[in-house]
Amino acid sequence: MAKLWDKGVLSEDRLVDRFTVGSDREFDERLAEYDVIGSIAHITMLNSVGLLEDEEFNILKSELEYLLDTINKGEFKIEPDVEDIHSQVELYLTKKVGETGKKIHSGRSRNDQVLVDIKLYLKHEILQFKNEIGDLFKLLQSLSEKHKDVLMPGYTHYQVAMPSSFGLWFGSYAEALVDDVYLLVAAWKVVDQNPLGSAAGYGSSFPIDRDMTTKLLGFSTMNYNSISAQLSRGKSEKAVANALASIASTLNKLAVDCTMYMNSNYGFISFPDELTTGSSIMPHKKNPDVWELIRANCNRIQSVPNEVSMLATNLPHGYHRDFQLLKEILFPALDRMHNCIKMSMLMLSSIKINREILEDSKYDYLFTVEEVNRLVLEGVPFREAYKRVGEEVASGRFVPEKKIAHTHKGSIGNLCTSEIKSKMEEALAQLPTAAAPHLSEFVV
Repeated sequence: MAKLWDKGVLSEDRLVDRFTVGSDREFDERLAEYDVIGSIAHITMLNSVGLLEDEEFNILKSELEYLLDTINKGEFKIEPDVEDIHSQVELYLTKKVGETGKKIHSGRSRNDQVLVDIKLYLKHEILQFKNEIGDLFKLLQSLSEKHKDVLMPGYTHYQVAMPSSFGLWFGSYAEALVDDVYLLVAAWKVVDQNPLGSAAGYGSSFPIDRDMTTKLLGFSTMNYNSISAQLSRGKSEKAVANALASIASTLNKLAVDCTMYMNSNYGFISFPDELTTGSSIMPHKKNPDVWELIRANCNRIQSVPNEVSMLATNLPHGYHRDFQLLKEILFPALDRMHNCIKMSMLMLSSIKINREILEDSKYDYLFTVEEVNRLVLEGVPFREAYKRVGEEVASGRFVPEKKIAHTHKGSIGNLCTSEIKSKMEEALAQLPTAAAPHLSEFVV
């Protein structure tokens, strides 16, 4: 078919077409719902400023609502010879309602159209992550509370260091997720700005009402400067990628811990057979494949901000076709992140802990600091107490007292679970419950 930008010059070279379109049709199908929603907001505005007659508006709105229903039923496809989602929607309208369908693009460019689509999509994704992280947080806090009295070794430099507890360990990842939500909130603020009306980057001579589309699409504000709206391409993706990388960093460390702790040389935790895999040659093996793949996928996700930066670097303001590739960098990373959270929830829901770890004498040295502190409380100067306990360790005379009494905030005996819960609730409250609360005003 002819492109939206076609000037009637024929080309027989489909290689150029295949190269320039690439995987865009596949990724654009994710944006279909948001493209149609953006178009409904746009024609509502065009009608309000007199650029569409009432009858034309009603016809277009009816067809777009039908198209939206088709998308929601999973029956929508971008045709093989159609360039992108924007072209597919306009082609559909032109076929259905003729000349009226050709009026939908007044005051709009594919440049601001794709920005709207991506921002609406990313807002939806951020709120999905909000819910998923909230659920993971609750699970980690419940595990922390359930196992708060069970001691385990703490490590530095991979060496046995000081007493820790399963309560402290699970709780640490719960609180780490709070920081990840802070970055989701930051990403939301970057994305939650309406670019529609910036057109190709330099506005329009039509008397469009950008405040109206901002309200209809549920944006809290707009990218006022039309060039700035186009500059947000790449910046929005990077903001979301940074939030994903932060979540991935948290889950990566959790996966590393779990992979290590279920090793037979540690034996701190275990999982049911159905959540592990075996070996084709060694019948005793219970491999942590799920955690290993969470670890690997999270490492990939942590590279995404750099990929986005490298693609968008050294480009002047305005639209460039380079930006098309941002979709194939970011969209699969979103999928991977959802899957990693889902699988982490599945694994943690069935985790079993070893309650008798510290009965093994190899962990006796965990309590050397406790002995130093006991001596200090008896009046021995810290450095002298440190030296005395060190000599006991060196001579093999150290006998641990395995009763500990940590009371300060954030310690083994005072996990501050409720305070951490309040932090998370405050962070999550900065994100709304719906990405576009005003859509009900114009979508039936």
